Amino acid sequence: MKNKFIFIAGPCVIESRDKTLKVATYLKNLTSKLNLQFIFKASFDKANRTSLKSYRGPGLKKGLAILSEIKKKLKVLVLSDVHSPEQVKVLGDTLDIIQIPAFLCRQTDLIVAAAKTKKIINIKKGQFLSPYDLKYIIDKVKSTGNKKIFLTERGSCFGYNNLVVDFRSFLIMKNFKFPVIYDVTHSLQRPSLESGISGGDKQFAKDLALSAVACGVDGLFMEVHPDPKKALSDKYTSLPLRDLKPILTKALKIREVISKK
Repeated sequence: MKNKFIFIAGPCVIESRDKTLKVATYLKNLTSKLNLQFIFKASFDKANRTSLKSYRGPGLKKGLAILSEIKKKLKVLVLSDVHSPEQVKVLGDTLDIIQIPAFLCRQTDLIVAAAKTKKIINIKKGQFLSPYDLKYIIDKVKSTGNKKIFLTERGSCFGYNNLVVDFRSFLIMKNFKFPVIYDVTHSLQRPSLESGISGGDKQFAKDLALSAVACGVDGLFMEVHPDPKKALSDKYTSLPLRDLKPILTKALKIREVISKK
């Protein structure tokens, strides 16, 4: 993965087997043409929801079967988030990257259980953390002998119902010597703004993504959907598939320029 720009993408949550497979196939074809290191992401259970009424996903058993099929059929790496040490034991064989959700990034038992699988651990920096504080989470992963880590920036709390990205965090996080990923769409959320679900400002996605690439991030993370207005989760920030190619093409051009410095 060191030689390729990383692109983590997929729907926020698994809505159906056919729709998820369709999105994964589109992303696999696009990223193959652009020579990106593609990692497919989708959640089997969105446990961190504001409202009890929010759609959570198909659950562990059905979700795992769909992710496993995508991994085998398309020969892609798959990532999903886990919420308890018990889930780690079940998901370990299917997932290539285990994601620690931002709200759970200080949960020691969860982090250690995930790290013991020796899989890549994607640490989502909590909206309440300084980038410097990732040191302590990294130490928890490394305590198991696992040094395969991604660090993902997804914005910081900025008053009520808002997030802001401090671009200094990319430079601070790169000092830890692990791949740094920018989670574009989550950083544009307006948490709980829309009657118990998150709103968002996805009109800024392209400009912030390209700015992060100029800061030297190793990859981008985006939640995407064939029709974001109908998405069952994060519809205000998920990007339509048609928007990806121009963003990624420009991102690669910027990366080429800064790599020559």
